[in-house]
Amino acid sequence: MLTPTWPTKSWSPMAAISQLWRSWIRPSVISDLECCGDEEIERMAHDFRMSASELRAVASRGPESADLLLDRMAALDLDRIEVSQTQGRTFQDLQRVCMLCESRRSCARDLAHDSAAPAWKDYCPNATTLMALDSLPWAARNEW
Repeated sequence: MLTPTWPTKSWSPMAAISQLWRSWIRPSVISDLECCGDEEIERMAHDFRMSASELRAVASRGPESADLLLDRMAALDLDRIEVSQTQGRTFQDLQRVCMLCESRRSCARDLAHDSAAPAWKDYCPNATTLMALDSLPWAARNEW
């Protein structure tokens, strides 16, 4: 069995799952979690602070599954590095929620068409948290 290498610097579910995904995706290796036993999946899910069903859903979407979050944060002028360093658990939760979101097409369309349009607030499960973060004084913005 392959042993994934875990990120050592700034741990996040997205980075860890992405690394896990890259470790597993090889031409000769099965590309989903079915090669793992239930106990191993439960352990990994616990490590990522999610349920086994959430881990399966995230893995099925691939390593780029939270890219829309990063795009939305950029549209809001939220520095992902600063947010992840100062609000680590919140950032991890934002990633998890984004990876599991059912409104990905609407989000991608809105980001591509007009990222400043407020329509995303109606369907985004992260809207409240992102708006709260947007209201904070961030060093990267040099606005306060």
